[in-house]
Amino acid sequence: MTFTELCKPIFEQSINDYHKTDDVNTPIQNPFEMKTIEYYLYLKNWIDTVQWHFEDIIRDPNIDPVEALTLKRRIDKSNQDRTDLVELIDSYFLDKYKEVKVAPDATINTESPAWAIDRLSILALKIYHMNEEVKRTDVTPEHHAQCEKKLNVLLEQQKDLSTAIDQLIADIEAGKKYMKVYKQMKMYNDPNLNPVLYGKK
Repeated sequence: MTFTELCKPIFEQSINDYHKTDDVNTPIQNPFEMKTIEYYLYLKNWIDTVQWHFEDIIRDPNIDPVEALTLKRRIDKSNQDRTDLVELIDSYFLDKYKEVKVAPDATINTESPAWAIDRLSILALKIYHMNEEVKRTDVTPEHHAQCEKKLNVLLEQQKDLSTAIDQLIADIEAGKKYMKVYKQMKMYNDPNLNPVLYGKK
């Protein structure tokens, strides 16, 4: 089993579990053993799924401004949780392949495995929601055809991205590629680095 073959059903399970209630306040019930890679993949997609719906809600033109600000804070926290989890998943790969002898001509990829897996998680959400559009019966034939076309593109993209991720991991395992984890060093959340925050001290 390739790594993306492990990811795909876990992401789908997380998305389906969320949509049993379709409520951003639903507590997560992660079915996997804590601190396993499966646990982290489920958690990663759950965060992405909840944030997907946060982003839907905040675009309501009639949203109460106070509620919108509260939701913006939740989105900020969700983004930070997402980033932390990506770095944690990358640490899993670093530890797994720490004994690999890196070839002298090995190259580094433009993104780490976990950031590519982050895109795969979001893609699973796009596929789910586009498929929901395809299944709608209250739309015009044109809308249905457009969504079906987009769904086919998303499925092709999922296949291509999965192939690329699995190839990257295989190259790291073989010493043809090497990876690093760069902490994101986000400045706007840090009271010592955001001038709006430290200017108020």
